[in-house]
Amino acid sequence: PMAAQATDRAARRRTAMITQRRRCSTRRRLGLLLTGAALALSGSATATQAPSLSAALKLSDAQLAGQRVIYSYSGLTPPARLLAQIRAGQAAGVIFFKDNIASLGQIRGVARQLERTAAQSKIKTPLLLMTDQEGGLVRRLPGAPTLSEKQVGQSANADAAARAAGRGAGQNLSGVGLNVNLAPVLDVYRSSGNFIDEFGRSFSNHAATAARLGADFVGAQQAVGVAATAKHFPGLGAAATSQNTDLQPVTMRLSLHTLRTVDELPYQAAIKASASLVMVSWATYPALDAHRPAGLSAAVVGSELRKRLHFSGVTITDALEAGALNAFGSTAQRATLAAGAGMDLILCASGNASQGIAAQRALDAALHGGKLNRTSFTAAADRVLGLRQALGH
Repeated sequence: PMAAQATDRAARRRTAMITQRRRCSTRRRLGLLLTGAALALSGSATATQAPSLSAALKLSDAQLAGQRVIYSYSGLTPPARLLAQIRAGQAAGVIFFKDNIASLGQIRGVARQLERTAAQSKIKTPLLLMTDQEGGLVRRLPGAPTLSEKQVGQSANADAAARAAGRGAGQNLSGVGLNVNLAPVLDVYRSSGNFIDEFGRSFSNHAATAARLGADFVGAQQAVGVAATAKHFPGLGAAATSQNTDLQPVTMRLSLHTLRTVDELPYQAAIKASASLVMVSWATYPALDAHRPAGLSAAVVGSELRKRLHFSGVTITDALEAGALNAFGSTAQRATLAAGAGMDLILCASGNASQGIAAQRALDAALHGGKLNRTSFTAAADRVLGLRQALGH
């Protein structure tokens, strides 16, 4: 009997271990491929052990450049020139806005069309199909999450509400074929009605609470197979109502101590929760770099986010056409500066596919002409390809 009991206990332990592995596998899948389990995603020593994804696929410079660009378009039908870019393997993905969506069935059909087109390219992994489904007033799709982040933070059981919001957002997006959510917002708002709080886009004005709830959202969303994007690094929570980077340059005059102990705290939690992407803000932070907006700054992207916070996933810019970048030239110039600063994905969100094409061509030319470092460029493309591969499993 004792031997039988020991056998039963061992069997129960094995069953429990298998169950736990199954529970963890989906949540960890995205993070694992972004932290070295996939081929050469960080350009580290792993790259010497096997060909990188881009090398294995024998991508051209134009295709490497395409892995750095997210496209947009106007209306309900993807234009032929966007489909041509996808078919040529010169697009990483597409962002959708409300004017692209008439119904859940319609956008599901578009997602299928785009994926069929991508399957005709040599890359064949899923495109990054994304939207902003933060919750509350900031939703592109009808349905979950109906609560804003602020309402989540004010809930009686905020942790459960955050997990429900993340899970609901993920299920909503995956139900129509989208696989990346540009959420959650991790900005720690400072005053009622300011830029981030005006539409309830922050979990809390307490950094620790925002960190905990943001990690809850990230984990729950990625557990259902939709990649999460923590934004807007290193934080827009102190921005006044008028400080909108979409419209104009914005300078955040915060001390380095405040940035690191308040604004960046939720990102540390999100990174620990294996958030797949981080969106970097277009504001300027003199404590980190007095001369360039964060998304154009190697000090912010490379030193602060990559080295200090150890983020090994995919970085993505805010909208490239933002007014905050008025002093930094054309689409081509902005895209090249952002890529040079360490941004993996360039978000071309103007609603015109020609913007994305201009960015892709500029990156191709800068790579081919030696203006951008080939090793760094390839590592960025491989991080994006790793994410695309992870979302296809």
